Amino acid sequence: MLYAIIGQDVANSLSKRLSVRPAHIARLQTLQDAGRLLLAGPFPAVDAIDPAAAGFTGSLIVAEFSSLAEAETWAQADPYLTTGVYEQITVKPFKKTFPT
Repeated sequence: MLYAIIGQDVANSLSKRLSVRPAHIARLQTLQDAGRLLLAGPFPAVDAIDPAAAGFTGSLIVAEFSSLAEAETWAQADPYLTTGVYEQITVKPFKKTFPT
């Protein structure tokens, strides 16, 4: 089943986010290589693809896991959470409707 993982950044987390990004991306690449990643990306803090110094307010990951518990365990180990980029995460079951 698919699960949405929503991470909410702490304020002023851009420098920490950038320093931890390679480890975060490596975990996403593993999901993608296994064919389990539907989409992933950050929420810019301003209305721009490149928010520059404004940074980001969080991220969304939609990926396949065997259970909610597995998705939560995976999310709890994300470097953005363990190093304090994310203030909190929410994991919810997700039903893809479009595109078909």
